[in-house]
Amino acid sequence: MPEALISIQELKRYYDLGSECIRALDGLNLEIRKGEYLAIMGPSGSGKSTLMNLIGCLDRATGGSYLLEGRDVAALGGDVELSRLRGREIGFIFQTFNLLPRSSALENVELPLIYQGKASAERCRLARRALERVGLGDRAEHLPSQMSGGQRQRVAIARALVTEPSILLADEPTGNLDSRTGEEILALFDGLHADGHTLIVVTHEDHVAARAQRIVRLRDGRVED
Repeated sequence: MPEALISIQELKRYYDLGSECIRALDGLNLEIRKGEYLAIMGPSGSGKSTLMNLIGCLDRATGGSYLLEGRDVAALGGDVELSRLRGREIGFIFQTFNLLPRSSALENVELPLIYQGKASAERCRLARRALERVGLGDRAEHLPSQMSGGQRQRVAIARALVTEPSILLADEPTGNLDSRTGEEILALFDGLHADGHTLIVVTHEDHVAARAQRIVRLRDGRVED
């Protein structure tokens, strides 16, 4: 079996809302192995978004442990160190694409590399290669407004891939797409998984989750099934 990429033990995330304590995650346990294709499902309020934010190093846990490649994320010194880990290890794919509207596809894909301090020529080379991987090598100079929804999502996937992260984390990746285009994106995910990428997809759609190797269902901040 591949080694554990993510190991989560008794993870908790509580929010204080006045006199009320919201237990978004309440002692969750989960292990994800390198190269796995995992879907996370659950009803509204089950903790899906909170878990995604914690795995993606966008938030800090109230308690418990989260090890990423054996490194204790909770032990990181501050937001700068957390941001560096996030930029190096995690590629995000959002339902709403989150592309810069006045920047070309190439410039959007280059963005994470700018934060990493890559030189301009290297950024361009890597971004073009990422666009070619998702079938958009000929659309590098187009703006998001000049592309279809499926093409915009492919640009977002290329941006997530360009830093060669350990994890691709997708939040409802087909939610804003028609069924045919959604199937094309899921087929692209199949190919990325076949290439060895670790995919974690948060979804409420059964047909999207069915493409994964394993489905984890959450309820009340814990793994139900």
